[in-house]
Amino acid sequence: MPEEATASLLLDTHVWIWVMEGRAHEVPARVLEEVERAQADGRVWVSAISISEIGMLEAKGRLTLSRGIRDWVRRALGVPGVRVAELSPEVALDSSSLPGTLHGDPADRILIATARHLGATLVTRDPNIISYGEQGLLAVLDATP
Repeated sequence: MPEEATASLLLDTHVWIWVMEGRAHEVPARVLEEVERAQADGRVWVSAISISEIGMLEAKGRLTLSRGIRDWVRRALGVPGVRVAELSPEVALDSSSLPGTLHGDPADRILIATARHLGATLVTRDPNIISYGEQGLLAVLDATP
């Protein structure tokens, strides 16, 4: 699927964290510009699974945020132009039967199914997801520096 300048963007969990934490050095300027443009138009999505992933990482001590987890999520979801993609039954089912070749990580599969359902471009640095996009089955914006 080709990238489209007017497409919505679904942020992979790591990209959402970096953008919200102001870690611009983690995200290339061209990607930040795309996210800012999409945000201004209300076209930025985060998946409910990303909220779960962030909670798990924080609970395991693998992630330290600039504020408490509940306050961080509330503020991050309150940013204008950012919307939550709920985990619908359709997305849950689609995540288990994605076309092409992809590893079995449930969170990645849910992110991919969500992006496909929304018709959104998935913004990620994950090489497995980027490779999946190269199969022509998902629009991906590569956030690799």
